[in-house]
Amino acid sequence: MNPADALHHGLVLAAVGHAYGGQKVVAEVSLAVAPGELVCLLGPSGCGKTTTLRIAAGLEHPQEGSVRLGGRVVADAQQRLPPEERHVGFLFQDYALFPHLDVAHNIAFGLAGRPKAEIDQRVRAVLAQVGMEGAEAQYPHTLSGGQQQRVALARALAPNPRLMLLDEPFSGLDSRLRDQVRDQTLHILKTSGVATLMVTHDPEEAMFMADRIALMREGRIVQVGPPEELYFRPADAFVAAFFGEVNRLAGTVQGGKVATALGAFAAPGLAEGAQALVLIRPEAVRLASEEVEGAALARVLAARLLGRASLVHLAVGEPERLHLHARIPGRFLPAEGERLAVRLDPTQVFVFPA
Repeated sequence: MNPADALHHGLVLAAVGHAYGGQKVVAEVSLAVAPGELVCLLGPSGCGKTTTLRIAAGLEHPQEGSVRLGGRVVADAQQRLPPEERHVGFLFQDYALFPHLDVAHNIAFGLAGRPKAEIDQRVRAVLAQVGMEGAEAQYPHTLSGGQQQRVALARALAPNPRLMLLDEPFSGLDSRLRDQVRDQTLHILKTSGVATLMVTHDPEEAMFMADRIALMREGRIVQVGPPEELYFRPADAFVAAFFGEVNRLAGTVQGGKVATALGAFAAPGLAEGAQALVLIRPEAVRLASEEVEGAALARVLAARLLGRASLVHLAVGEPERLHLHARIPGRFLPAEGERLAVRLDPTQVFVFPA
């Protein structure tokens, strides 16, 4: 992202804070979204991501900090530009289509005041953009969930907004349709060149959609960056664990390393004698049937095929105090009781203070 683009043309949240009834729900949130960029606000329920989105939209007023859009301050502690004057498009969970209006009139709703010929042309253009040509006369109840979502997206894009805001837009769709619709939505938004801020609680969805992810916890952004940065270089144990299951090992720092049943791991920045937490993604575990020099041995407790990968439950150590999960691509189903050598991909092993 070019910061200058966000400053002059996109969205900039600067040290934004907000509280309900004295309870802080957003604290010192700073984030920029440039034109053509899609940023996901990710986090567990109640972390403040939806409130942050509502502040960007103008539906909530920031009690601290400021919001800039297109180079203009649209909200701070003293002033607030109404949502309808911000040139922002919205796409929410329920799509909010008007049931008594056909598709054309739903899309035209945000174009009121323009010449009819211009409205008709724009309606046809955005319907083509979302792959819904010829649907002008249909009503929402006649459309599938995916089609309704595309009409809602077309309506949001019709006025050529400076900013698109998406709040859990795919949560109401079944898993197969969700994959298809979010793929279409991603390509439509990237083609449109609009700055987009999206809220989701699903880390896989955020990684699929986002150029950058801002992960929130208890009202604050704990790390922001491209998906691969958060996945492979997490700032803390919360970030590492949020992107999927992890194996957890505890140990003490000795000589700059943490000794565990799977070997010793470097502990940069941790004091000698400090308690440390080692997090290992199941995908980091490599298994071999023959003995490997320096590798720990594990006994297979169970193996299950999960479709694209196999999950192997392992017991490690003498006595077998460590329960380890390994996720292996494809079909890998060793027999219960089989002994396997365990190696690790160091890029998916993380050491943090306990």
